[in-house]
This record gives sequence, structure tokens and C-alpha cells, in this order.
Amino acid sequence: MAKDSLLKRVLSSIFFRQANSKAVRYARNSSSLLNLIREALQKSGGLTGDKMQVFREHIGLLSRMLKSYASGQYREIPWKTLIRVIAVLIYFVSPIDFIPDLLPIVGITDDIALVVWLISAIRDDIEKFRAWETTQAVNKKEIIPIG
Repeated sequence: MAKDSLLKRVLSSIFFRQANSKAVRYARNSSSLLNLIREALQKSGGLTGDKMQVFREHIGLLSRMLKSYASGQYREIPWKTLIRVIAVLIYFVSPIDFIPDLLPIVGITDDIALVVWLISAIRDDIEKFRAWETTQAVNKKEIIPIG
């Protein structure tokens, strides 16, 4: 199955449509978002090997973006981007999806295709978030304790 063909099937699957509709509810509930982030990081942390490193980094980036949104620190995420990120993470943490994660090796293929698509689709929003993140790190270093 070609990557584009797999992606089209995943995006039109009942599993992704369900994740998309759940995403709206999650977007309005910070504790649900934080639980989703925790699940996504836990699941990605269990993926080993050099080939999975970039995938884990992508999940980490998306998780940081959502955590910053949920905490109210970063609200510059367009609604469409927010829903896409949440839907992809919901899909990722679900063991039952287009290609069930219970199948060794191939079970993660659909998740990888979806995350790669998302990173490409929201590239500009990711760059804005990274710039904001860098600014936050610099600002924290500039704070001089008094007393």
C-alpha cells in the first residue's frame, strides 16, 4: 500500500472521523488534553529504535504545543490546527484504528503516516510555536532572582 494511499484511507476511516469529533470536546477541556498528552508521550516512549526517534520527537513537539495551549500559555494555535493535532493524538493513542496497533511492526504504520502528514500540514503553525518556545526559554534565563 503506497504511503499516499494509506494516508487517504486513514483520513477517511471511521476511526479518524471519530477521533476528529472527539477532538472538539477535548479542545474545550484542559484536563482531557493533559491526559491525552500523557497517554501519547507514554505510548511514544515505548517505541524503541533509531528509526522511531524522529516520530517520538514529533509526538513530543505536538504534546508540548497542546500542553502550552491547555495551560493557557500559548493560545496562538488556529482552531483548525488545534483540532487536527488533538485528533491525530487521539488516533495515535487508540489501539484500535485503521491498522490495529496490536499487530507487531505494521500496527504503527498508519500512525506514522498520519503524524508525518500533520507535521507537514501545520508547518507554519509549528514554526510559530517553536519561535514562541524559544522566546520563553530566553525570557526564563533573563529572570534574575531578587533577594
